[in-house]
Amino acid sequence: MRNGYWYADRVSPTSTTPRPLVQSVARSLEILEALASGGELGVVEIAVRTGLRPSTVHRLLATLVARGYAVQIRRAGHYVLGYKLAELAGVLSDRSERLRALARPHLASIREATGESANLSVLAPPNSVYIEHVDGTRAVRMSAHIGATVPAHAGAAGKAMLAFTAPEGVGDLLGGDPLPALTERTITTLAALRAELETVRARGYAIDDEEHEPGVGCVAAPILDRHGSAVAALSVSAPTQRIRASGPAHLGRLLAEHAAAISAALAA
Repeated sequence: MRNGYWYADRVSPTSTTPRPLVQSVARSLEILEALASGGELGVVEIAVRTGLRPSTVHRLLATLVARGYAVQIRRAGHYVLGYKLAELAGVLSDRSERLRALARPHLASIREATGESANLSVLAPPNSVYIEHVDGTRAVRMSAHIGATVPAHAGAAGKAMLAFTAPEGVGDLLGGDPLPALTERTITTLAALRAELETVRARGYAIDDEEHEPGVGCVAAPILDRHGSAVAALSVSAPTQRIRASGPAHLGRLLAEHAAAISAALAA
């Protein structure tokens, strides 16, 4: 459940029993997400955007301000994000910088070879997250924002990484059946997803054929550590017709070559 504060129980790999989240934490995160949408917001504006009572917003903001996650502009009585978030983001950026630095020239080469947008993603169950991106050279191209997420079961990058995760743990990572349907092509059962992941492992790349968004296709290949586990994925995204015209197999092999080179560099 997205707005009802539920998530999959992660204690047992086979458990799919939902458990309520801590409501105050979930509400505080909703407030931060509202502030992240930009501009200076007052209590009433935040309440409207989050669906929370103004009194609840005011109470939670007091804690967020005290901890540095939000800042009150006293003159206007409005709030903005605090620099504590920048500190945390810096830690995350440092952790992924070597991977991003290794991937950047490969992303540029992929764009040169295909003309399409190229991405670097990591797995943050139940999603994949963009951590690097280069825009394609075509007039109509797919752009991705750093930090944006895609449900892992519905995107090529997510499936490429899940394919090199222990099969028995996939349900635990994604929360169990049924998987959310984003389009009529989305895989919605763990059994079907596991079968798809076996295919991905065998051929070395994954395909999203309008499973995440109608009219949009994607091909991805995993970047592996020295133990053979996926740490990231390279992908190309474009309008479906162009993916099909280029040939998913051709794109998959191209991405797999670049992913293998990054994997080797990481191992070294």
